[in-house]
Amino acid sequence: KYLMQQRGFEASVLTGVGALGGLLVLLLLAPLFPIALPLVRTVVGPHLHWILAAIIAFMLMSEWPKGSDRGRSGWAKFLDAWRSLGAGLLTFLLSGVLGLILFYSNLTPTEMAFQNLLPAFVGLFAIPWVLLNLISQTRVPAQHLSRSVDLSPGLIARGVGAGALGGLFAAFFPVVTGGIGGFLAGHATAQRDDRLFIVSQGASKLLYYVGAFLFFFVPGLHLTRGGMAWMLSVLYAPHGPATYWAAIGAVLLSGALAFLLLLILSRGVIWLVSRVDYRWISAATLFVLVGIVLALTGWGGLLIAAVATGIGLLPVMWGSRRMNCMGVLLVPLTLNMAGLGPTVAGWFGLI
Repeated sequence: KYLMQQRGFEASVLTGVGALGGLLVLLLLAPLFPIALPLVRTVVGPHLHWILAAIIAFMLMSEWPKGSDRGRSGWAKFLDAWRSLGAGLLTFLLSGVLGLILFYSNLTPTEMAFQNLLPAFVGLFAIPWVLLNLISQTRVPAQHLSRSVDLSPGLIARGVGAGALGGLFAAFFPVVTGGIGGFLAGHATAQRDDRLFIVSQGASKLLYYVGAFLFFFVPGLHLTRGGMAWMLSVLYAPHGPATYWAAIGAVLLSGALAFLLLLILSRGVIWLVSRVDYRWISAATLFVLVGIVLALTGWGGLLIAAVATGIGLLPVMWGSRRMNCMGVLLVPLTLNMAGLGPTVAGWFGLI
């Protein structure tokens, strides 16, 4: 929306402001994490399965109401109401089935089995958007490089607060992503302003990605959430509060530098898009995505990506939430945490 209004640079700055606010939240809460998080983990650990099930239920229920009362007949109104709603439910169901298949079988080479989910995520989230760009006839207007943003301290506080709720929730709980966390926080705080939404997404994404990595260093917790923490856990184990506070300092320094880079790189992207048709950029991106999937997971992975792309195109073409594609993780992990995974997998002949 902001891009088509020639305000793409402003949207980038608003996202950066939200991320800086998220850094401030991390700094303020850092002394409390070693005290509170181990206790919270102990309390909620036995209840993760039904918490995730409740999140799934809320995600699906929030698709209502859809459509309008326009239509010449009752069936026309019914089909209009269920168009995007049905696409959202079907997307979640199909992605959940795909997740079960990937969890209980393997189509990728044995030596690359740890990349089993890579082709699914590329197909669900990356390729559909690139394909839509390729067939789109929309022209990106020239972007205005504003020198200021219309953002009051109150709006910043509300946006960062909502994003912090969602980001920290997503960073702590397994499978819940920053997008889902931001979605829950947006409903909880009743956001209606575009600026609030963008700021909250910046804060939510930072607290999700950086917070999940930082939790690995919290004394007495050592929570591994996200790819960065998992990769580091194989090579290194943090020891004591000194390492934790060193990680806090590194996060603050890199966050400040990242905001400055955001301003520079956003201008660079605007310059590139103004001179190179974004369809050519999308075509190159598609070539790279397919090459990565083929190189890492072989032809079996490419088959998984093709199936996932078909599922990922449903929300893109029918206007439902792409977040429903997260059923690929939410469904199998929730079932396994509840002890029902093998039973359901048996129904599909996977065991």
